[in-house]
Amino acid sequence: MSPEAGTAVLKLVLTPALIGTASLAGRRWGPSVSGWLVGLPLTSGPVALFLALNHGTAFAATAASGTMAGTISQVAFSVAYAWLAFRGGRVLAVSAGCLAFALSTAALRHLALPALPLFLAVVLALILGLFLMPGAGQRAPGPAGPPPRWDLPARMGLATAWVLLLTGVAPALGPRLTGLLSPFPLFAVILAGFAHHQEGPAAAARVLRGLLLGLFSFAGFFLVLAMAIEPAGIAPAFAAAIALTLALQGVALWVLRR
Repeated sequence: MSPEAGTAVLKLVLTPALIGTASLAGRRWGPSVSGWLVGLPLTSGPVALFLALNHGTAFAATAASGTMAGTISQVAFSVAYAWLAFRGGRVLAVSAGCLAFALSTAALRHLALPALPLFLAVVLALILGLFLMPGAGQRAPGPAGPPPRWDLPARMGLATAWVLLLTGVAPALGPRLTGLLSPFPLFAVILAGFAHHQEGPAAAARVLRGLLLGLFSFAGFFLVLAMAIEPAGIAPAFAAAIALTLALQGVALWVLRR
């Protein structure tokens, strides 16, 4: 299978699988866990692998640095959505979140930092985002009844369509902008939007709080790739990135469950 075909298969298989798993986990263990799950680089990680195979490790390292920086834009989205969710409807909250992501991405295009200082900036942004999130102590009412049958297929189909669209245009933008755009919180938009519709704004805020906790491991994954993929090679860099991601995600889950 060619790298291009492999990337297409990953988009078509992993995207609906991830959004479906996160949705079911949210129904079983609550919205926060669904947000925590989509913080994993289960889509962007494989795409980074095929970027390295297609365009070389230098391209992949630059894209990984951009993706790590894009975590800050996810923080901006989450805080903007959560605050507007308590003051307006889903459309206003999603619009504000996407605008915050776009403004942050535009600003980050001009931020050129080495990988480690950039990672520290991302960690500080995540901590600040968690501090600023509203509704941490609020409890949303449960849904009035079981979700309709079309609910899960609609989530999976919408997520897959958007991933195909966004990743289809991203390579033409170059490694830096491709990296910055790749963390667009598509899964968070879907999961928070459905939670907002079914259970209220506090449930959407819990999805996004779980996402922010999961993004520590996301940033760690791309820190390792940005620093190690050129000197160490593709396989060792990805092995180290996965190991760090699983460790950080375990800590995040422990914090989330407490």
